[in-house]
Amino acid sequence: MNDAALKPQTQTEHSARAAVLLPLPLEGAYDYRVDVALPRGAIVAAPLGSRTVLGVVWGEADGAVAETRLKSAAPLDGNPCLPAALCEFIDWMARYTLTPPGIVLALALRARQAFEAETPRVGFVRGAGTPARLTPARSRVLALAEDGLARSIAGIAEEANVTPQVVRGLIDSGALEKVSLPEFLPLPLPDPEFAPALLNAEQQLAAHELCARLSTGTAGVSPASPKAKKRAAGTAAVPGEFSATLLDGVTGSGKTETYFEAVAEALRLNRQVMILLPEIALTVQFLERFAARFGCRPAEWHSDLSPKERRRVYRAVLAGEARVVVGARSALFLPFPELGLIIVDEEHEQAYKQEDGVIYHARDMAVVRARIENCPIVLASATPSLETFVNATSGRYHWLKLPRRHGRAVMPEIRLVDLRSVRVEPGTWLSQPLRDALAATLANGEQAMLFLNRRGYAPLTLCESCGQKMVCRSCSAWLVEHRYQRRLACHHCGFEMPIPLKCPHCEAEKCLIACGPGVERVAEEFAAAFPQARAAIASSDTMHGPLETQAAIRAMAKHETDVLIGTQIVAKGHHFPRLTLVGVVDADLGGSEGDPRARERTFQLLHQVAGRAGRAERPGLVLIQTRNSDDPVMGALASGDRDAFLEQERAARERVSAPPFGRLAAIILAGADGDAVRNAGRVLARAAPKARGVKIWGPTPAFYQLLRGRTRERLLVQAERSVDVQAYLHAWLDRVKLATGVRMAVDVDPMSFF
Repeated sequence: MNDAALKPQTQTEHSARAAVLLPLPLEGAYDYRVDVALPRGAIVAAPLGSRTVLGVVWGEADGAVAETRLKSAAPLDGNPCLPAALCEFIDWMARYTLTPPGIVLALALRARQAFEAETPRVGFVRGAGTPARLTPARSRVLALAEDGLARSIAGIAEEANVTPQVVRGLIDSGALEKVSLPEFLPLPLPDPEFAPALLNAEQQLAAHELCARLSTGTAGVSPASPKAKKRAAGTAAVPGEFSATLLDGVTGSGKTETYFEAVAEALRLNRQVMILLPEIALTVQFLERFAARFGCRPAEWHSDLSPKERRRVYRAVLAGEARVVVGARSALFLPFPELGLIIVDEEHEQAYKQEDGVIYHARDMAVVRARIENCPIVLASATPSLETFVNATSGRYHWLKLPRRHGRAVMPEIRLVDLRSVRVEPGTWLSQPLRDALAATLANGEQAMLFLNRRGYAPLTLCESCGQKMVCRSCSAWLVEHRYQRRLACHHCGFEMPIPLKCPHCEAEKCLIACGPGVERVAEEFAAAFPQARAAIASSDTMHGPLETQAAIRAMAKHETDVLIGTQIVAKGHHFPRLTLVGVVDADLGGSEGDPRARERTFQLLHQVAGRAGRAERPGLVLIQTRNSDDPVMGALASGDRDAFLEQERAARERVSAPPFGRLAAIILAGADGDAVRNAGRVLARAAPKARGVKIWGPTPAFYQLLRGRTRERLLVQAERSVDVQAYLHAWLDRVKLATGVRMAVDVDPMSFF
């Protein structure tokens, strides 16, 4: 395909041809015959072989296909069309990630049922007929029907407190008549004036700055002023202007309430809003806070939605009916026609990195989409990533600070418990200072949280007779013991097996021992020490989906739980007013050889965990157990000097030209034949072009050399900021044809090195 086929077009020529992009791993758009000129973004049904697939008009046809070989593509009913800005974003992202554009397009067409015709629902309203006999039950139904609202049979029976047979009898008599209803009820509209929060002076200043960036000509206009309301009175959306802002506030400073005012201003301006959260677990309290502010919950978009819910939300977004969408990283590809504001909460979170399929970082791609949409983006965090911190300190991003907790709350006191000097009994993991603090907290009727970023009971099981470790049969990873389920599990491929009665290697009996703690083991020790306390475990093993997560969080909020023992699922986003103590069981788990972000991630995670303590009027205490109290990360946590730590990290990265002062791209080779993978790595390394400012490292075995039964090799490209890494990779990888069975993935801007 020529490059012109991928350039934005407002409309195809009247040539009865169009270039149609299919959501498949193809080289580019295909030529199809169309009956009428269709705009770029128009969704069509396109024949491909023996089947018909969805496609999107991507521009003018290049004319390379003979007229006799052309197949016809037809627009769908209702002529749905992806917004032009989304099409441009797909092209940009495909070029940046070195991914076929059709694969990126597939992310924007994930709710394919949304383009099918609606299935009408049946409802019943008051009819002209009169029943022969009017019983009290029938009277209640008819009184209910006087409001003119259409209801289902079950709905009428429930509201009138009658049986469905009573309702059917009234239908037979003509007292109720059938009407056709749309498949989906309209989504409720958030009300920007419903319940504005009472902000402190710092929040008000930050909210004013955010609102001022929402549309051209609004600087200096208060979001609630008569001028602002008059400007938003019309039905047309007000065009905005791109800007990126870091909303930098300590934990508990009210960042959410602050950017909610920007959401309210976007609604007044008749713009749509996208709010990204790193994990579904964070949505539980967030949705309730949103409803308290705006009078209804926003639309949701994440992997746990049913196909019907996904279809409903997608259609509502495309039609402009969904004004605010809260979602995980995949919400980035929704077809907003009037997008006016993007918010990335907890922007530092590694969960925004998509590691499979199309490999991308949702935070960075959100900035790109905001630039293409010409709208503001807000990045919110108490522990901003170094990339965002550098952009803010250099002036590339606006920087708004909330240095104090909201209301009367203050930052918690943080103490290090040096396990080199504080004695801990063998086989136990809670030091005496932590036990004493737990006892005092429980005696005061307050709540505590114990944090350990390890699922299960123990991370390693080995034979004390022969020393053999229990390793996954498909991955070079230890099997984790889950004692409550009496199973060993691999957290990478999902393999599970019962805990064996004897060693599979030497067949010695009763010789397997659990090494190290997981959250289940910590919970066991806590229960033995505090048998009267109500404890709960919070990890992805115990919380299966949003409903269970929501139940656990509400139990904690209602003080039905005294101590929450969890992994990083409890580390951020949650607000428990009675939680005054946080204990970090083992702070020394974050190191990773060769990972330039390891120290930064450790600091961010522990700082976020510490931020759960003392968020209301009661002061908080954080005890961090470590054997490396002299480490700069521990020193920064204890002193509370976050910026000094980030400046140290900044200097260290700059010295070695690591991101954000240099560029990285990883190439991962994988295949069932280990020799073929290793040979492919050597061939690829030899084919690397020589270029100024570019270094190639590897090939070397990946950290998990075997993953899901496939051998893995890695190569790393390190380049200066001025180097066009994508052009270099294209020039390199186009030279090499990989052996059959060897697959290659390219990760531009890698976040992990496993």
